[in-house]
Amino acid sequence: MDFSFSPEDLAFRDEALRWLDANLPKEWRRDHCWTRVEDPMWIEVARAWQRKLSDGGWAAISWPKAEGGRGATVVERWFFDLALDEVGAPRPPAQSYVDLIGPAMLQHGTEGQRRRFLGKMVNGEELWCQGFSEPGAGSDLAGLRTRAERRGDEYVVNGQKVWTSHADIADWCFLLCRTEADAPKHKGISLLLVDMKTPGISVRPLRQMTDDAEFCEVFFEDVRVPAANLLGAPGSGWNTAMGIVQHERGPMWTFVFQRKIRRSLTQLLTLAKEHPATRAKLHDPAVRQRLAQAHIEVEILRLSGYRSLTNLLRMGHPGNESSMEKVLGSETDQRLQDLAMSLFGPYGALRDGDLSLGAGTIPRQFLYARSETIMGGTSEIQRNVIAQRILGLPR
Repeated sequence: MDFSFSPEDLAFRDEALRWLDANLPKEWRRDHCWTRVEDPMWIEVARAWQRKLSDGGWAAISWPKAEGGRGATVVERWFFDLALDEVGAPRPPAQSYVDLIGPAMLQHGTEGQRRRFLGKMVNGEELWCQGFSEPGAGSDLAGLRTRAERRGDEYVVNGQKVWTSHADIADWCFLLCRTEADAPKHKGISLLLVDMKTPGISVRPLRQMTDDAEFCEVFFEDVRVPAANLLGAPGSGWNTAMGIVQHERGPMWTFVFQRKIRRSLTQLLTLAKEHPATRAKLHDPAVRQRLAQAHIEVEILRLSGYRSLTNLLRMGHPGNESSMEKVLGSETDQRLQDLAMSLFGPYGALRDGDLSLGAGTIPRQFLYARSETIMGGTSEIQRNVIAQRILGLPR
């Protein structure tokens, strides 16, 4: 197994680090890539940062050069994500949909759609959200009930979406809806590009147990969407959506997740060595074994990510193994956060005050990890995919 990188890959990494170091203001830097849930100023800073990235040609590096990208390889894209973390940059607000709806639009969009949306997507002028999950159609996405009825040159949309990240600040939504009511379950689903300022749309942020509100409910009541905003052919939305979720669960997601988990492990060890209530526990063989197991699992996640990266280089798109990465990453983090709470005891539950650990991040990370086996496809669904499509087991 060869873990070395080519001189071209390493030169790209060095170029990215030089540009980031020269263009990222010191006041925007943290000890990790920070996000909206950590700072109310995130959106203002992140939009400005997105424009800087766009102006420098770093906002959509994996896109073709003709579409404003750099035609970067998978390895170069991975190196750039590492560089963002290394300098402590804000997480670019457009990054997720540049990787999700962006490739779908490049593949299935009309010339007019690409001209209208891609530029403003990359420079952060227009933010997007993903309208997939519904109250009765999360893991079973094909059971969605939001409908879009064709009336002349428009679709009229009625329905509800839930767990829609950042819908309250989004300008546009890529919306999965049923356009052919009589078609089989996985057919008759289309993907519409919907202006979130359209009359009939209402957004309700959901307060989570972490005390954040990044998720939202979105309601559509007789929302009129131009038929020109249909992405791809009518009824082709399921295949488009599956391409999107493969990117969502793929190796890039794994590497972002892996770095998050490695930071958590480093933080856990540092705090355990420093805090008087936990320092003595580090001499307990059972505790040491659990810490060693956590380190092993994080290493397994890293190496598994390398395997997916290799497969992506060979095939050109994420494969079914992305489900393995999703299960491994989410469940590894849950076990790590369980270990942290067990190790720190009541101190780990404190979010505020002088006795809280890691500026109160320990309880938030523990609570947030509960969602990781649900978001992006539940562990149960991922195991079904692994069983059927990788192991070849019967349904």
